[in-house]
Amino acid sequence: MTDVTAQDVVALARRFIEAIPHSRALGMRLESLGAGQVVMSMPYDARFVGDPATGVLHGGAVSALMDTASGAAVMCHPAAPVSTATLDLRIDYFRAATPGQAITARAECYHVTRSVAFVRVTATDEDGSRPVAAATGAFTLDRPKGVK
Repeated sequence: MTDVTAQDVVALARRFIEAIPHSRALGMRLESLGAGQVVMSMPYDARFVGDPATGVLHGGAVSALMDTASGAAVMCHPAAPVSTATLDLRIDYFRAATPGQAITARAECYHVTRSVAFVRVTATDEDGSRPVAAATGAFTLDRPKGVK
């Protein structure tokens, strides 16, 4: 078996994100990707407004960004999984995102076992000091054959 390099892990994570149709439809962009850490953004889009009276984005769009960033953080973890799926994602919404502003999710895969990865993620708008939402999650790990 060949050794999996850090570059291979990053390339795999990028392909994972780019292959998800809803991430493309929501306009998600990968800002940075490293060893178990990802920053992704999603521009404001009136199509995803949850309350037309206020212009606030629907929480489902925010949660999709947080879930995708979390999965990408697992994919680029040094444990080098082949694929992952969300087992659990518990989101706390703190406030409405400011209409017209992009949302940024910062995810970190902070612990990995043989079969489960644990992630924490925070979503902010342009006011990075006041989170819109925060989440913790558990994700499956499907590793390459021969890797433990």
